[in-house]
Amino acid sequence: MLKQKKTSKIIQSILFPLVLLSVTACGQQGAAPASNQPAAPATETSASAPSTETKQLTIGISQFVEHPALDAAREGFIKQLAKNGFEDGKQVKIDVKSAQASMDTAISIAQKFEADKVDLVLAIATPTAQAAAQTSKEIPILFTAVTDPVEAGLVKAMDKPGANVTGTSDMNPVEEQLKLIKELKADAKSVGVIYSSGEVNSKVQVDAAKAVADKLGLTIREAAITSATEVKQAAESMVGKVDAFYVPTDNMVVSSIAAVLGVAESQKIPVIAGEENSVKSGAIATYGIDYTKLGEQTADMATKILKGEAKPADMAVEMQADMKLVLNKKAAEKMGVTIPQAMLDRAGEVVE
Repeated sequence: MLKQKKTSKIIQSILFPLVLLSVTACGQQGAAPASNQPAAPATETSASAPSTETKQLTIGISQFVEHPALDAAREGFIKQLAKNGFEDGKQVKIDVKSAQASMDTAISIAQKFEADKVDLVLAIATPTAQAAAQTSKEIPILFTAVTDPVEAGLVKAMDKPGANVTGTSDMNPVEEQLKLIKELKADAKSVGVIYSSGEVNSKVQVDAAKAVADKLGLTIREAAITSATEVKQAAESMVGKVDAFYVPTDNMVVSSIAAVLGVAESQKIPVIAGEENSVKSGAIATYGIDYTKLGEQTADMATKILKGEAKPADMAVEMQADMKLVLNKKAAEKMGVTIPQAMLDRAGEVVE
């Protein structure tokens, strides 16, 4: 046994240098001397290698209530974003929520977007914009369909918002819209305005109407509501007291405009609206903005933010320059009004 161990040690002492020499020779075969070439860096595994794929961004959309004007703004925004290279399901994931005309729900939606750390928020209408602005101080927030963002406390100034919030305004040319009443019914003296007492944008429009009414020979009669269920009763309370209805871009009233139209048609009282979708729904006329285009305009602003080309604080609030006259001939017939040919001739769109 002792002899075998001794023999084994002798063999190992002979073979080990030979094995070492062989390994060294194989490692140097075809390679440049170590002094002339630095060692190659270790290859990273796929798990640790940096990704070349662009991160999918998330956009949260909070809409105060569903009605044609706000829906058009949302759809215009999403379609224009896709044209600009931010398509839902590809470059971005868009999460759409409706507050169903509830401020409490609007706040809950804003809190969810804040918790989810979305990359951008689009708030459609004044109440949801206020909820988003109060909740998120870092996330870029764009609003649309907001009448007076300064009065609503969303921005410091129209040309220099100053924080993380900016967007597009749907401020109406109220005076031009009220002039339509005199064209349709020259002897009109009083105009009924139904609006939500809880919406800042609506109060702004009512004040604007009252400011120009005197020089147009009109008197404004107000009816404030607190819920959509009160719209019909408010319209009925004005029968015999007003010669026409003016429906501003009040989200609660517009979402229940059928109630106003029902009263107006039965009593032959013409209805002038603050935006074109209400005309397509049955009002006689408006002179105003296109909400689809307003959404598209907002998407162009969002594109600059998502690309890192601009920050909300430095982006002026935008308004739509192009206004158009929209008329509804069938609605006029139902309300006992004949639209003058001069109005038809200059209309940008006539609903037959």
